[in-house]
Amino acid sequence: MAPCCPPLTERPFTADEAETAARMFKALGDPVRLRLFSAVASHEGGEACVCDISDVGVSQPTVSHHLKKLKEAGLLTSERRGTWVYYRVEPSVLAAMGKLLTFAPATV
Repeated sequence: MAPCCPPLTERPFTADEAETAARMFKALGDPVRLRLFSAVASHEGGEACVCDISDVGVSQPTVSHHLKKLKEAGLLTSERRGTWVYYRVEPSVLAAMGKLLTFAPATV
């Protein structure tokens, strides 16, 4: 995923940038999705098997639904290995999210 947007303080977003940022924030706006995203991002090697992250207090079909939403928002990628699916947060996604929320004071 390419960086989506400039820092919020740099300039107003274009319509496309606002759509991309809103999609990311909407996906992370659900507590279960945020826990799943955090579990993948903080897992050793930045990758986690669904079998390692599914204990978030909801059923397995609900976990799958939320992981699908995170993938659709471009926050996760996945790879099937045998019977398990492994999820990964691409470093560029975290960098883009960090850049978006970075405070860049206006220069005078």
